[in-house]
Amino acid sequence: MNMWLSMLSSWQFWAVLSAFAAALTAVFAKLGVKDVPPDVATFVRTVVILVLVFTMLVLSGQFESLKTLSRRTVTFLVLSGIATGASWICYFRALDLGKAGQVASIDKLSVVMVVIIAAIFLQEKLTTSAILGVILITIGTVLVARSG
Repeated sequence: MNMWLSMLSSWQFWAVLSAFAAALTAVFAKLGVKDVPPDVATFVRTVVILVLVFTMLVLSGQFESLKTLSRRTVTFLVLSGIATGASWICYFRALDLGKAGQVASIDKLSVVMVVIIAAIFLQEKLTTSAILGVILITIGTVLVARSG
């Protein structure tokens, strides 16, 4: 039981789960955009996410927390939402036109971009291993994207 509690409070556990869900997202989305305009597919996905998250907020009792959000928090969350929306619109359009593995690999260049942007704007330290990882991710992305 203690191991499960430890896992549930681990960022690594949730990050791996996120990666697995993202992999399923790419495959399901590729199947879902067949014969459907990409923006319609994005809309359906967004409605499902809205209902899911709303349900989670209500069931967990977190809905009331919305009242306590600061203006700064709301501003950055709105900006994040705009960026997410733009990402999803572009992602579904790319899936409509390309292969899921290629699109997803290029999409994962976001990891490289996050590391660089976080170093510049959040002053997150770039270690030698992080730089090497960014280089390897970039090389891997190019290899997967060109394999089509």
